[in-house]
Amino acid sequence: MAAEQAKFLEGNLFRHVSVMSLTASVGLMSLFLVDFVDMIFISMLGKSELAAAVGYAGAILFFTTSFGIGMAIAAGSLVARALGAGDVQMAQRRAATSLLYGVIFGAVFAALVWVYIRPLTAFLGASGETLDLAVSYLRIIVPSLPLLLIGMVGGAILRAHGDAKRAMFATLAAGAVNAALDPVLIFGFGLDLTGAALASVASRVAIAVMSVLPILRYHGGFAKPSREEFGVDFPAIAAIAIPAILTQLATPVGQAFITRTMAQFGEEAIAGMAIIGRLVPISFGALFALSGAVGPIIGQNFGAGRHDRVRTAFASAALFAALFVVGMSLLLFLLRDPIAGLFNAEGMTLTLIYLFCGPLALAFFFNGLMFVSNAAYNNLGHPFYSTWINWGRHTLGTIPFALLGAAWFGAPGVLIGAYSGGLIFGLGSTLLALRLMKQNETPSDRPPFQRQARLLALFNLRR
Repeated sequence: MAAEQAKFLEGNLFRHVSVMSLTASVGLMSLFLVDFVDMIFISMLGKSELAAAVGYAGAILFFTTSFGIGMAIAAGSLVARALGAGDVQMAQRRAATSLLYGVIFGAVFAALVWVYIRPLTAFLGASGETLDLAVSYLRIIVPSLPLLLIGMVGGAILRAHGDAKRAMFATLAAGAVNAALDPVLIFGFGLDLTGAALASVASRVAIAVMSVLPILRYHGGFAKPSREEFGVDFPAIAAIAIPAILTQLATPVGQAFITRTMAQFGEEAIAGMAIIGRLVPISFGALFALSGAVGPIIGQNFGAGRHDRVRTAFASAALFAALFVVGMSLLLFLLRDPIAGLFNAEGMTLTLIYLFCGPLALAFFFNGLMFVSNAAYNNLGHPFYSTWINWGRHTLGTIPFALLGAAWFGAPGVLIGAYSGGLIFGLGSTLLALRLMKQNETPSDRPPFQRQARLLALFNLRR
């Protein structure tokens, strides 16, 4: 264990950030790729109402998944800090309490969403047959949220141990189960959206099992907390989980507003947005994984008092985001025609796909900066910073821009406006993270040239 921790703190941080992000993204993209294939299958059924229903359902599922992301951030941060401080027993105990609290609150949250599925979906703009299809799809998937939560928290614990490979295998297994069952249930049994929903539930069972087993087998498992310890750990978990969940909920709230605004332009616009919603995680899964990958690195180095490596990890993550976005944007531009052809896209659906596969993809760099900054806030003891930044991004940075875009350019303007606000908040969040890292440093932590410059300035003042 000590050797593993030493290896975690040594070596090239840019390479480490890249490997952790890419391996995590492979697993994520395997799941999202199945969603992408689902959309292709559903498009093959020839009913625009089905594609639109998936678009509305996606906004609700994004809302529920954000709860799991917040709990995973808390678990990963606490376990990483304990490991960085050399307290293996506490790491195992907090892994157990994080998982238990996640399942309990996840079940309650899923029950609340399940009860209000129809009004929530109708609020997004769905109506008629599209509303009925979306509701029936969601009523099958939403109750499985606790299973997804086990998988997400388990994956975060594995990454906190530096075991990105097995965390990736868990998501790959879930993707394989979904991919195998999709065509059988959708076409073989003629279940359409119901078949896609059942395949998603099966994949959540797979990710839960495959995330927990490696923890038990390779990382000492979980330390059973006493009743007192279970209560003592709650404030530590809540201190990170509550702001992290609030932070993550900002994104689906913003997405819900965009969906509602886009609904006025018809089902072609909603279908185009649904396709883009499947393209985004496949294309930029590495950026979504970047926050979870760099967070444990920052947390362990912060716990070990290595503030210089905290700065280096942050800079490495930002560089990785820039290089990845440029490369992926170019690839999307070159593949825009085949992508549109997969869905037989026409009219406004085609216009939106071309817009995303053009200049809008580059704007994801600023989202990447926000992801990295949020990881820094969560692991440096200021999780509410990410809450305020994310809510600002998805309210002030989304609503007025999307409304202006819709008024000036119609459906394409909704996306243009939503992405434009990300530039401002991406840069702002980066400046705030840099300031926070500087505040945490002691004078001896600062780079030598800074100390020398201050000494020279003081010397000149005295003269």
